[in-house]
Amino acid sequence: MIEKIGYKLNPKKLKKAPQYITPYLFLGAFYYTEDYEYFDVIKPYLDIPEKPKTLEEIQQECEEKFDDLLVKTKRKFAVSKESAEYYYNQRFNRIIEDFEYAKKNGQFPQKSILTYSTSLGTNNFTSSFIIKQGNKHEGYYTIGDGYLRFYMPTKPNAITRWFMNKCLSIRWVDEK
Repeated sequence: MIEKIGYKLNPKKLKKAPQYITPYLFLGAFYYTEDYEYFDVIKPYLDIPEKPKTLEEIQQECEEKFDDLLVKTKRKFAVSKESAEYYYNQRFNRIIEDFEYAKKNGQFPQKSILTYSTSLGTNNFTSSFIIKQGNKHEGYYTIGDGYLRFYMPTKPNAITRWFMNKCLSIRWVDEK
């Protein structure tokens, strides 16, 4: 005699089942075989184990994953090589341009570097960053050494000036 394989209900899947499924569940037992009349209706809510994969299927999946990984790795190396060559050529061309400049002018070009205090490289000049509202102004707010100035058309009241000075370290300077 051949034993029929039966499957149990999965409570987690059953929670998501619509209500019209419940009559089909209660017409049978709690252990369902494939010869049950409504097996196709309740099949999604049963614990049906997957058939184990054969060794050939596992080997085929593994080879496909290795092939995909190999293709991705080759692509990443190609992109990396391309960008490295591009940046190498860019830097090498700058060096050649500097030597050509030195050949013409007798010295290498001076590089200007923007520093924190807004002084430019070898020129050592400083500038202020000024923001104005219109042409008429009573004074300005400033931070730190006064490089940043925000001119205001009207003088703020004493409470606002005190708050800006004590809490935000932004000073008010009268122009008049």
